[in-house]
Amino acid sequence: MAYVPSRLIRQPEASFVTGLSKSMMYLLIARGDFPKPRKISKRAVAWSLEEIEAWATSRKVAA
Repeated sequence: MAYVPSRLIRQPEASFVTGLSKSMMYLLIARGDFPKPRKISKRAVAWSLEEIEAWATSRKVAA
């Protein structure tokens, strides 16, 4: 069976999936509480959708 890499998503889609603003995502990254993006070119980064979904499911839902 061939390895299928996780789909990479850019910041707007990552914000949509998580409900977080861009600034909150980067604040959480700086704290080590959010998956780090991967550099995909000199000026662009993207996140693994699989890592974002795992992060989202690991969060507790507010009551």
